[in-house]
Amino acid sequence: MEYLISLYGQLPHNHTSTTAAASGDFHYFPFPFLALDKLSLSIQGALSLLCTASWLCAAAGRGAITRAGSGPGPGTTQATPHNSTAWPPSELPYYGRSPPVYPSPPANGSSPLWAAAHARAQNLTSQLTLPELVNLTRGFPGPCVGNTGAVPRLSIPSLCFYDGPSGIRGQEFVSAFPAGIHVAATFDHDLLYRYGAALGAEFRGRGINVALGPVAGPLGRVARGGRNWEGLSNDPYLAGQGLGLITRGMQDAGVIATPKHFLLNEQEFRRRWEDGVGEAVSSNVDDRALHELYVFPFMNALHEGAGAVMCSYQRANHSYACQNSKLLNGVLKTELGFEGFVISDWDGQMSGVASANAGLDVVMPGAGFWGEKLGDAVRNGSVAEERVRDMANRVLAAWFRLEQDEGYPPTSIWPSDETRDGEVVDVQGDHAELIREVGTAGTVLVKNVNGTLPFGNRTRFLCVYGYDAVVKAAPWGNPDRYSGGYDVNAGWNTFNGTMVTAGGSGGNTPGYVVSPFQALQERVARDRGVLRWDFHSEDPGTRYAHADACLVFINAYASESFDRPSLEDAPSDRLVRNVAAMCANTIVVVHSAGIRTVDAWILHPNVTAVLFAGLPGQESGHSLVSLLYGDTSPSGRLPYTVAKTETDYAQLLNSSVSGADYFPDSDFAEGLHIDYRAFDRDGVAPRFEFGFGLSYTTFAHERLEVRFVDTAQTSVAEYPDPGVAVVQGGHPELWDAVAVVKCVVVNTGERESTEVVQLYVGVPGDDTPVRQLRGFRRTRLLSPGQTAKLEFELTRRDLSVWDVVAQQWRLRRGEYKVWVGASSRDFRLNGTLVVS
Repeated sequence: MEYLISLYGQLPHNHTSTTAAASGDFHYFPFPFLALDKLSLSIQGALSLLCTASWLCAAAGRGAITRAGSGPGPGTTQATPHNSTAWPPSELPYYGRSPPVYPSPPANGSSPLWAAAHARAQNLTSQLTLPELVNLTRGFPGPCVGNTGAVPRLSIPSLCFYDGPSGIRGQEFVSAFPAGIHVAATFDHDLLYRYGAALGAEFRGRGINVALGPVAGPLGRVARGGRNWEGLSNDPYLAGQGLGLITRGMQDAGVIATPKHFLLNEQEFRRRWEDGVGEAVSSNVDDRALHELYVFPFMNALHEGAGAVMCSYQRANHSYACQNSKLLNGVLKTELGFEGFVISDWDGQMSGVASANAGLDVVMPGAGFWGEKLGDAVRNGSVAEERVRDMANRVLAAWFRLEQDEGYPPTSIWPSDETRDGEVVDVQGDHAELIREVGTAGTVLVKNVNGTLPFGNRTRFLCVYGYDAVVKAAPWGNPDRYSGGYDVNAGWNTFNGTMVTAGGSGGNTPGYVVSPFQALQERVARDRGVLRWDFHSEDPGTRYAHADACLVFINAYASESFDRPSLEDAPSDRLVRNVAAMCANTIVVVHSAGIRTVDAWILHPNVTAVLFAGLPGQESGHSLVSLLYGDTSPSGRLPYTVAKTETDYAQLLNSSVSGADYFPDSDFAEGLHIDYRAFDRDGVAPRFEFGFGLSYTTFAHERLEVRFVDTAQTSVAEYPDPGVAVVQGGHPELWDAVAVVKCVVVNTGERESTEVVQLYVGVPGDDTPVRQLRGFRRTRLLSPGQTAKLEFELTRRDLSVWDVVAQQWRLRRGEYKVWVGASSRDFRLNGTLVVS
C-alpha cells in the first residue's frame, strides 16, 4: 500500500485539456492511470480498500470540463491559479472518510418490476461489441441536453435526456408547471400524482426518453440554498411522498423519471471543483442522518420504480458523489436494490476508472473520462467488462421497462434560434387547468385579520402596488431561461416581474404568463369596478381614500449556481410599510422560491392579510384571484418553517464553508435536526411553523384511534426478516403497514373548504426529534357541518430508526407518541402506540 501511495504522489495533479471533442463545447482528459495498465485487478481491489469512491479523483483534471449554459448545470467558475509550490495541498489525510463498497453490484431483474426488462436487455447486450457497449454509457452532440449513443444495427436509438422538474425548458408549445416546492405545499397526494402524469405526458409527447426530475436533493437543509425550490420540502416524509408520486405519474405516462441529485447537494456555494481555488465542498454527514433524512425521500421514488437516478456535483464525506462507492454501490444499488442506471450531473464526472467501479453508469453530456478510454480501461484490466455490460444493461432495461422500444414518439426538440423542421408538436393539452388548480391549492394564507379575505361583493375598488404584480418587461435575454441565465442572474434577491418559476436548469419556459394584475383586471372589469396601480415606486405618493383594499406584490428569487443572499429584501419591505402607512387594508402577496422572513411588517396593524403564493406556474394570476375572491378556499400549507429572524436558523441559515479552503467542509453536525425539528429541539418560536396555513372556515378534529393493523398483534420484530431479498426501494417489509391511525374531521365554519390533516410521530429515545411528520391527508371539499373520515397507515419504515451498527432499519421498543392536527405545532388530538 505504501508503494501505491508513493506511486500516486508522483502523478501530475494539474492537467491541461487535451483534444476537444467534435462538438467543440467541452473537453475531456485521458485516464490518469492508464500508465499503470500492468497492475492487476487484485491490486485495484486493494486500492478500493485504501480509500472511498476513489483515489483517482485527485488526478483527474477536473477543472477544465466545462459546458456553460447547457444541461442541468452551469460551467465551472475559473479562478486565477495559485502560485505556491505547495499547491495543491495533499488530499491523503481525507482518504477513507467515506467507506469503500466494491464491487458495483450488477442489476439482475430481481425486483418483479424489472425482471422482464432485464431479461430483454441482457439478451440484447450479449450481442454488443465493447465499443457498442461503451457508446451507451456516454453523451454525444444532438438535439437534447443529453444524447446517448445509438447502435443502428440492432435498432437501439439515441436516448434523449431533457430538463426539467417543472416543465420542458427552452421549448415552445409546452407548459410551465408550478415548481416542486409549490406542489408540495398542496399536501395533496392526488395532485402530486396528476402533476407527475401531466409532466410525463409532455415529455413523452416530445419524444424525450429521460426527464431530468423530480428533485429531493437538495432536501433543503440550508435555509438560503439556491435550489431548494426545485425540490419538495425539507421534511423527508413530505419530500418522499411527493418524489414517489411524481415519479409514478411521470413513468405511468411512459417517460423515464430521474430523481436527483443523489446525494447531499445542499448548497450551491463551492458545489463544484474550481480551477486554482480547490475542490468542491464536502458534505460531511453521519450514517444515521444520511439515511433518515437524505436517503429517505429517494426510497419512495425507487419503490415506485424510478428508471434513473442522477448523482450530484459535490463531495460526500470527501468523496465526489458521482464516484462515491458508499452512496452508489452501497446505499443505492445494494441497500435499495436499484435496477436502473445512474447518470452524472452534467460534467459532474471527476474520474474515469474510479467512477466506473464506484457505480456510475452514464456520463453526460459528452465522453467525460470515458468514451474510447473506457474501452482501454477494460482491455488493461482497470475496469471489468462485466461492469461496462452492466451499465448498458441498466440503460436498456429502463428503456424496455417503460416500453419505449415500440411506438415511442420521435424526438421533437428545436433550439429557439433555429428553424423548426416539421410541424409544431403541441403537448400542452388541457394542463392549464391542472396548473391553475395546483397553483391555488399550493398558495398558503398565513394572515387574515377579521375576515379580510375573501373579497365580498362590496370590494370593487382596488389599488395594486409592486414589481411582482406584472410580467417582466423583457425576460427573454436567454430564450431557454425565462428567469435569467447564469451570466446575468448571479446574486439576484428579487425578480423584476411576477415570479412563476425561478432560475437555472430547474426553471421552465412559459408560453404565456397570466400575471396577478391581468387576472385582477379581468375580475374588476367583470364587476365594473376600479383599479389604480403603481408597479414602480417604493413609496407610492398618491392615497386613494375610497379604495376598498391595497394589494402589494413582492417576491424572493433563487437560482442554481448561487445561494440566496438573504431571506428578506429591504426595498420590498419598505414598499410594504409605505403602502400600509397610507392604506388601512393592505394585503401582501409574496411569490417566493422558498423561505421568506416577514417580520419587517407582518405585525403592522394595517397589514390585514398575507399570502405565500410560491412559484405557481403560468396560470399564476388566475390561481391567486380564485382565492382572493373566494371561488376557492385556501388549503395550502407551508413546506418549511418561516422564522422571525434569519438568525433563528443558526448554522442552517447559509453555506457553512470558508471560500479560502482548498478542501472546504460543510459539517452536518445538527444530525437529524433541520427546520422544524431544530426549532422544536431548541425551543425557538417560529413566525409560521412547518405545515401552517389558514382557511376561510374552521375545522374540528375528533375521535382519534391508534392501533396495530393486526388487532391481535402484541409484538413486532425489531428488524426486517434477513431471509427476504431486497428489491428496488429497499427491504420489502419496510413498506408493510404496522399501525393505523384514524380520525374524523368536521367543517365547523360557514364556508365549504378542504382541510389538510397532518400526523406526527414521536419515536422513543432521547436521540430522536421531538416529532416527525409521518402522514397527511387533504380532505375532499366539505360543506359546513359535513364530516370526513380519515385513515393513515404507518409503515415499518415510518416508525424505524437507522441502526448504524446493524446497518438496518430498526423498530425500537417503547411508547410512540402520536399527534394529529393542522400543523407541526397545532395539535388537536394525541395518543400513543406501544411497541413491545
